[in-house]
Amino acid sequence: MSLEVRPILSALLRNRTGAVLVALQVAIALAVLVNALYIVMQRAERMRRPTGIDVDNIIVVSSKGFTQRYQPAAAMQEDLAYLRGLPGVVAATVTNSPPLSDGGNNEPLVTRPEEHRTDNYNQLEVDEQGLDALGLRLVAGRNFRRDEITAPLTTTDAARFVPSIIIGRELGERLFPHENPLGKRVYDSLNQVATIIGVVDPVMGNFPSHDHPGWVYFVPRLAYGFGGPVEYLIRTQPGQRAALMGVIEAHMAKSNPDRVIDSVRTLNFYRDLTYLSDRAMEIYLATVTALMVAVTCLGIFALATFNVSTRTKQIGTRRAVGARRGDIVRYFLVENGLITTAGVAAGCVLALAAGYWLSLEYALPRLDLYYLVGGVLLLWGIGQLAAWQPARRAAAVPPSVATRTV
Repeated sequence: MSLEVRPILSALLRNRTGAVLVALQVAIALAVLVNALYIVMQRAERMRRPTGIDVDNIIVVSSKGFTQRYQPAAAMQEDLAYLRGLPGVVAATVTNSPPLSDGGNNEPLVTRPEEHRTDNYNQLEVDEQGLDALGLRLVAGRNFRRDEITAPLTTTDAARFVPSIIIGRELGERLFPHENPLGKRVYDSLNQVATIIGVVDPVMGNFPSHDHPGWVYFVPRLAYGFGGPVEYLIRTQPGQRAALMGVIEAHMAKSNPDRVIDSVRTLNFYRDLTYLSDRAMEIYLATVTALMVAVTCLGIFALATFNVSTRTKQIGTRRAVGARRGDIVRYFLVENGLITTAGVAAGCVLALAAGYWLSLEYALPRLDLYYLVGGVLLLWGIGQLAAWQPARRAAAVPPSVATRTV
């Protein structure tokens, strides 16, 4: 038996309330699905970006003196000597803030004293083992020498700069596009000059959530400015971090009675904490999207089931005049396909409008059309699957139903 679309459309128009509601549900589900999935994938890509740092083998120790007898410079030298001599430790340094922690210093740098300063770049204070403690690789120039490491900042010289710095390759491309930055000079906000003596592979600094986390430079300075905590970065041999954390904490807690060990954590902890909001957003959007799709499936299933239950006698009549089971199944699948297609068409417009609004309001990238096409195919397929069981139940109606009276 041939199947025509016009009678199906006529039947839908005569009882259009349910069809319109389901189509609207499909449209909203598509708009939410596509935009939420696009946001989730962007967050996931951001969290998967390479850091350039040996994150899985780094320990961060934070300590702070609490008596007047505490001598930070002497304590740092004693701690570093112990840490660097510990079997299984590759390198250790002090720093002003752990990388990937979403906190630290940002300072402007320019290539000419008269240049207008519009951007701040992430500044990390390290000593001569700083690059090794992070697992970074020099691609040009040299590392800091021990005699180049300057004293911590104090309240009387808080604006003191350094004579030399090492920069990340991304910052080098930013400051000196298409040029070799090695040996070039840069100026801070007070026009104090520093020479670039080294360039490292792309590295992510303290602020992974920023648009350009690779705009990083390193200064040779003992990081104990203004009486704050001392932060140690300790890089271990692969597989030895967990065992060394307990050893280091036990020793440092007893070695100096004038200070307290605030925390002994992995660098993974700081990275995961920084991305906590991204992960929460991922879970929230994925949950909302899954619920929207589930509710849409239930709506399609309910409408198809209702149509079958109200047309039992009509189905029996069609069976009695020669309609096969496959014809009945196709009828209801085509009917559902028309409803889903109308919802998907409206959903495409709604999804593009929502994506455009999000890009303007929250500076997000425009919606990728691949996600829209994927969402259309997914919802259309799910809609047909949701109607499959009611359609099969309709096909099971015997022709004898047509002879019954109500």
